[in-house]
Amino acid sequence: MIRTGIGFDIHRFAPGRKLILGGVRIPGRARAGESDIGLMGHSDADVLCHAVIDALLGAVADGDIGTHFPDHEKRWKDADSLKMLAAVGENMKNKGAAIVNIDVSVLAEKPRLTPYREEMRGNIARALGIDEAKVSIKATTLEGLGALGRGEGIGAMAVASVNEEFEEGVSSQ
Repeated sequence: MIRTGIGFDIHRFAPGRKLILGGVRIPGRARAGESDIGLMGHSDADVLCHAVIDALLGAVADGDIGTHFPDHEKRWKDADSLKMLAAVGENMKNKGAAIVNIDVSVLAEKPRLTPYREEMRGNIARALGIDEAKVSIKATTLEGLGALGRGEGIGAMAVASVNEEFEEGVSSQ
């Protein structure tokens, strides 16, 4: 049975943080003499990976990122989101769910993501043990509208489809 999940994540910019998207360290937005500006969050705040995690968990009705990686647990402080994604990928395999495809849209005025897109796709695919052709990453601006349009942070939306095999006689309920 094909099942689909949707994920969304958003984080505001914060000084002194690294900007990581899709497991790629995006070079600093800081001016000379200033600290880097990345995204605020308990983990590495990789909104792209977080949206994919929620989409995959949604596809198999297995909670959300906060259920599996609660922000009140110290072990997830500054955690690598690609490792979190890999753990979700293992969970999917254990549930008999094969990833069909993942489609992500990153919502940001800056930085431009085109130079990093293929590396992001490769990182996501490797973390999940799937072919890179199953991962699509796009970026769009918000034309100056709202908090993201004013450049206050970055958001990401993801859709994931999985093929979930059920044992004979066992319902999906």
